[in-house]
Amino acid sequence: MKTLEDFRADFDILSSGEYIYFDNAATSQRPRQVLDAVSEFYKTKNANPLRGLYDFSMAATEEYESARSLVADFIGGVSPEEIIFTRNTTESINLVAYSYGMDNISEGDEIVVTVMEHHSNLLPWQMVARKKGAKLVFLEPDSEGVITRDEYTNKITDRTKLVAIGHVSNVFGVTNPVKEIAAFAHEKGAVVVVDGAQSAPHMKIDVKDLGCDFFAFSGHKMMAPMGIGVLFGKKALLENMSPFLTGGEMIEYVTREDATYAGLPHKFEAGTVNAGDAVGLSRAIDYLSEVGYERIRQQEDKLTALLMEGLKNLPYIKIYGSGDAAKHCGIVTFTMEGVHPHDIASVLNDDKICIRAGHHCAQPLMQFIGAGSTARASVYFYNTEKEVEVFLDKLSKVREVMGY
Repeated sequence: MKTLEDFRADFDILSSGEYIYFDNAATSQRPRQVLDAVSEFYKTKNANPLRGLYDFSMAATEEYESARSLVADFIGGVSPEEIIFTRNTTESINLVAYSYGMDNISEGDEIVVTVMEHHSNLLPWQMVARKKGAKLVFLEPDSEGVITRDEYTNKITDRTKLVAIGHVSNVFGVTNPVKEIAAFAHEKGAVVVVDGAQSAPHMKIDVKDLGCDFFAFSGHKMMAPMGIGVLFGKKALLENMSPFLTGGEMIEYVTREDATYAGLPHKFEAGTVNAGDAVGLSRAIDYLSEVGYERIRQQEDKLTALLMEGLKNLPYIKIYGSGDAAKHCGIVTFTMEGVHPHDIASVLNDDKICIRAGHHCAQPLMQFIGAGSTARASVYFYNTEKEVEVFLDKLSKVREVMGY
């Protein structure tokens, strides 16, 4: 069985030992196996899938549809017809907003979101609410970053037509009670959209168990290439939705005046598809399976506990979210008294340590917690205890570098 060090050796950026990469919540690194799979596709099967009757095209089609089937199994054994390939989570959620929201949300209806949402799961619903005369209702977390039962049962009502919620917060790292919220929302007749960008890389996903109607995630946060994303949607909903984009390949028949659209899932995949990166996503899923979610979670919890313990020893550091490291999903967000988060990141960069600083595309949450911006260190299974030690040592010297 491969050790974590063996897996780490598959990542050229990491195996060099030159950089400490703690920005995994933004995007993960890619193992050699994923890069090779994409390269091999373009070397040996470079043709438009779904269109040609020659060998290359048929092989490309097989690879592309095999990737779809693998993704369907990966998120709980749903039908491949319910898997739409997009560019990323943002595009997936926008697809739902335009193709479902604009046709099913009316004036006076309510859309429930959390104040913790990434802008990708907020701005599309702001657009729908503005255009349709609906109202946005915000769920707010407690001091531990948790959406309580009282909060969602009081704010999801008979007026609620859609609930949009992140599975895991990209700031707090908290895992939201999506299953319970979805069940309650369905009692009120609402549809549930889940942003799974931060959960799919770190935990087993079963959309049927979660009970959501739509689930979106990105390949680039789980070791696949940038530019490939996924939208799961229940077949009954997708069949009644209009296409998000129109053009080539998503049609059955076209006349001068009209068109008949293709069946699922192709009516939502207009134009030449991103087959190479779908192959990369497929290989990334295989790689995740080889590592195993249990081992991923164990390593992340261990590293997060070390991070939080070290940060708590620095009296000028404030940590956001739960005090329990196991509830952070590898994400530790903090501020340093007297030092702007951008300066923290800049000083650490001089030591070749990569962290994120800013509002993390979650400005309403920053306003809620009273911080203009924060610093965020996020780990993955390929990070090490030694890297945490070096990070904490260098972080402890930032204030000195800044003149304190």
